[in-house]
Amino acid sequence: METQQSNKAHRGGTTRQGAKKKLHSQGHNAKAFAVAAPRKLERMAKRTSEMNEKKLHVPMVDRTPDDDPPPVIIAVVGPPGTGKSTLIKSLVRRLTKTTLSEIKGPVTVVSGKRRRLTFIEVSNDLNSMIDIAKIADLVLMLMDGNFGFEMETMEFLNILQHHGMPRVLGVTTHLDLFKSQSTLRASKKRLKQRFWTEVYAGAKLFYLSGVINGRYPDREILNLTRFISVMKFRPLKWRNEHPYMLADRVVDLTHPLLIEQNPKVDRKIAIYGYLHGTPLSANSKVHIAGVGDYEIAAVEKLPDPCPTPYFEQRLEEIEREAEKTAAANGEIAPSRRGRRKRLEDKQKIIYAPMSDAHGLLIDKDAVYIDIGDKESFKVDGEPLGLGEKMVTDLQVAAQSMEENLVSSSGLQLFSSSKALNDVESEEEEDEEEEEDNGDRGRTSLRHAKVHEDVHSKITDLGDDDEDEDGEDGFDEEESGYEKRKVIDFNFNDNYNIGDEELQYASESEIGDADDFGETKWQSIGAKLTKNTAKKVWDINKLIYLNNIDPADVIKRWRQEEEDSESEDIEDIEEDFFQKKDDHKVQAETERKHDLETLDKLQEKWSTDHIKSIRSRFMKTPRQRLEDEAEEDDDGNVYGDFEDLEDETESATENGTNTDSENGSDASGNEDEDENESGDDFADFDEEEGSKPPKEDDYTVEELRELNAKKKEKLRQQFEEEEGGLGKQDPEGEEDTWYELQKAKMAKQNEINKAEYDGLDEKERTRIEGFRSGSYVRITFSKLPMEFMENFDPHFPIVIGGLLQTEERFGFLNVRIRRHRWHKKILKSNDPLVLSLGWRRFQTLPVYTTTDSRTRNRMLKYTPEHAYCFASFYGPLVAPNTTFCAVQNVANSQTTNGFRIAATGIVEDLDANAEIVKKLKLVGHPYKVFRNTAFIKDMFNSALEVAKFEGASIKTVSGIRGEIKRALSKPEGHFRATFEDKILMSDVIIMRTWYPVQVRKFYNPVTSLLMEAKTEWKGMRLTGQIRAENNVSTPMNPDSAYKKIERVERRFNALRVPKSIQSELPFKSQISAMKPQNKKTYMQKRAVILNGEEKDARRVIQTISTIKNAKEKKNREKKHEKNQERIKKISKQNEFRQEKERERKKEYFAKQGQKRGMGASASNGDAFGSAKKRRS
Repeated sequence: METQQSNKAHRGGTTRQGAKKKLHSQGHNAKAFAVAAPRKLERMAKRTSEMNEKKLHVPMVDRTPDDDPPPVIIAVVGPPGTGKSTLIKSLVRRLTKTTLSEIKGPVTVVSGKRRRLTFIEVSNDLNSMIDIAKIADLVLMLMDGNFGFEMETMEFLNILQHHGMPRVLGVTTHLDLFKSQSTLRASKKRLKQRFWTEVYAGAKLFYLSGVINGRYPDREILNLTRFISVMKFRPLKWRNEHPYMLADRVVDLTHPLLIEQNPKVDRKIAIYGYLHGTPLSANSKVHIAGVGDYEIAAVEKLPDPCPTPYFEQRLEEIEREAEKTAAANGEIAPSRRGRRKRLEDKQKIIYAPMSDAHGLLIDKDAVYIDIGDKESFKVDGEPLGLGEKMVTDLQVAAQSMEENLVSSSGLQLFSSSKALNDVESEEEEDEEEEEDNGDRGRTSLRHAKVHEDVHSKITDLGDDDEDEDGEDGFDEEESGYEKRKVIDFNFNDNYNIGDEELQYASESEIGDADDFGETKWQSIGAKLTKNTAKKVWDINKLIYLNNIDPADVIKRWRQEEEDSESEDIEDIEEDFFQKKDDHKVQAETERKHDLETLDKLQEKWSTDHIKSIRSRFMKTPRQRLEDEAEEDDDGNVYGDFEDLEDETESATENGTNTDSENGSDASGNEDEDENESGDDFADFDEEEGSKPPKEDDYTVEELRELNAKKKEKLRQQFEEEEGGLGKQDPEGEEDTWYELQKAKMAKQNEINKAEYDGLDEKERTRIEGFRSGSYVRITFSKLPMEFMENFDPHFPIVIGGLLQTEERFGFLNVRIRRHRWHKKILKSNDPLVLSLGWRRFQTLPVYTTTDSRTRNRMLKYTPEHAYCFASFYGPLVAPNTTFCAVQNVANSQTTNGFRIAATGIVEDLDANAEIVKKLKLVGHPYKVFRNTAFIKDMFNSALEVAKFEGASIKTVSGIRGEIKRALSKPEGHFRATFEDKILMSDVIIMRTWYPVQVRKFYNPVTSLLMEAKTEWKGMRLTGQIRAENNVSTPMNPDSAYKKIERVERRFNALRVPKSIQSELPFKSQISAMKPQNKKTYMQKRAVILNGEEKDARRVIQTISTIKNAKEKKNREKKHEKNQERIKKISKQNEFRQEKERERKKEYFAKQGQKRGMGASASNGDAFGSAKKRRS
């Protein structure tokens, strides 16, 4: 039987996948998204992260108000002759189209819809530079491009760095003096690089060419103003914690008669300006830079003299709301104005009271108006009228009012009145009034104090024949109101009272209002028109009134007691002028002192009553948070698993119902009794009428969710109490910690703003203070008269608010370093002028260093290029406050050197800092025993020795010892023991530490009180006083340097006893040759040379000397050549090694790429077979 042949199945063709097919495996092309240059990508990623980190800074709260920010203070600083005034004039001309002839004091202009700029020119005075550096938001640093950087520029930059470092813009001038463009480009590049080194890399530098018509070119000024208008300013730490103000106007409010009687009397001065920083409290203490610390007498907010056009936007919003309201009511909508895209010429306001802006100049105590060539008040040489004549008479008045009374016949106020020669006293006037009036009292009802014509028109409606001096009219003599203002009583629309029919009332009537907001003239106007003015009672004030019952409080709050109240007020007004009956007074007194019994008080203030009114009182923030947490716990845990059947059952069991939840009397009292008898804590489950579900009702997953929620709440609560993040970002909206902090600050600002917006303006000012951006007038009652007598608008006046800590004085410990550019070294207890906080003062610092953190050792001088510590007495400031120091602020005492002496930072405030200095006591031995010696010349008495018993001493040679006891007979001598025997010639020393006390010296720099404000001089050194008065330094003979003659000491040879020598080992034995008694051959032989032999020896010696000199010279030359050759060879070797290193690097990089490509095929092919590796 034939079997079928079975052949092996055909295998088929093998398809090999190429490299391209492998890359496209699973539909993904790996090479399409590969990085071409991974190293470059890594560098770019690093640079991006570094740039992002550099942008980050410590988040700070910006306290500048958004709606009405204060003007940006721009300081124009530079050496003399760099064009500061020209730059300010050009900027003011560009922004306001106003030409200023002279720059004096601050100049405020409007530069945008919500931005104002205040330009201030800073002179080359060190005091002005320090004060402006503390308040400037932007510094325009002027430099002479043809000359380069000067010392004043570097000084001001160093001052800025230690007072907050605001934004700095560099401005170079005098570039038109360069003739060659290549030289100009090179100079610009050099200035830019140096400016970047001092400020920061990338700082903006503007270039201004020549002056055209007294101003810089318009295009260059336009670029500068555009850059300034878009700049953003980061809040600085010191300014963000203190209120401050740059004064733009000063007025002397002192009475002229007081000045005439005593020209040196303290002045009452008002200073005007915009507030910056934090709100200013009316009763705070401030520091006037250059004057001193003073209490504020009064602060008043004034209308803004230089407002921004932002109010148009507000007006547009109001018009839009009116249009919507009109459209809703079906009325015709009022026309709206289009929003302006730019400032009009009338909106380009300038406010420069100390400069001659628009012909108006405000000086110390006068206002000058430039009228040009016209003469005022005169036509043909005579005054125009009576008013003009009175003004001109006031201007030429040389005598006071009292002198005019004495010299003239009397004082006549009106032409028809009687002349007054004497002033009647108040007692005489009262007596005359009593004689005239008697005891009649009031015969008629009181009328409103208004003008008689209008009063008659209102009451009689047309009866104009009433006597002007009647009882119903307003009598000036009977009223006690002196100052009068014109006001308009718009009582009703039925009475069309014109402008000529105005009433007069006193300032006290208009300004004095009662506690609830209704003034006297409002109530009078309501009575005249028979319309009662309803009072809006303040419930917050009514609650805390002691003389009103609770029922009356509710009635007044609901405005149910108006009629009876008005009648009571009238009765009170009538009773005010009548004598009270003694019986009534006694009855009222007895009724006031009628107290309740103890039982009634206990019943009234029982626990039930207290619990019933507990919800009416406010709770502390902690209690509110606990209540909210408990509510959240109940809502979150049991809110999703309520069972209505269980709720009804629990309500039935507890005997509660819906009424009990709402607070019914019966069930509520029972619950209270149960709570009192049982536990002090309330059972919230019983109050809510429901029980929490049991654990059996939950699944495992639900229980896990509940436990996770509880743990998360506990964790957040713990972190919140411990100061962690807690609930700061529960949703995880912010990516980084920096963004989270900024979001927290923004949220807190919104909360504060919403809280303050609910208050009226007076209440907000009383609580918060006068806000930043307000134009205020600060009045000081007692300022030195030199402040006004020597006032100069060229020097800025800076007022800085002081915190409570900064009002106290004490000792400060600081870390200080002498500036590397200052030539002189600083010495302890030498006077130094510090700029710390708002103050500039002179003090006596003591420089110290720490010895292994055990003691503060005094340093006589500051170390070179290193920090040391210092302690001084002065006003306390917060730690980490930076400061700078100078030795002299007077321009006459400053040399051409760098004036900033030192810079530093406050470490801590410590009044108990112990500073010691090293003191060496020296003595000499006068008796020496084996290990004991008697020492003299170190102490003066046995008591001093007793204080130092047991102290360690040592000799100059290093032998240590200890003080034992004082000797009885020679006073001050003592016995000491040493570790070895000392010599009589040894000097004994003992190191001690002597305490050093810091001197309490504080001398404020009062430069603004001087006539020459740049020449303030404080405490001087004794050497400076001697040099100025040509007094020679007294010479102490003991302090003079002398030539020290030291006797040469001869030490005896070492003598070892023979007994010891014999026992010494062979190696240590002393080999000494015996002295020869016989003379040697050379000693016996005498060689005598003749003349030729002497000459021959001399010639040979000369030749050998010359030969040796030549050889030495040749050796030196050869050594120099070898050194040059060695240097050359070493350079070649370094170059060769560098080339070899690069070649290896390239080679291994290529080999690495090849191996990487071959590794995909097979590891054996990439690394080679074993045979290849062996070969």
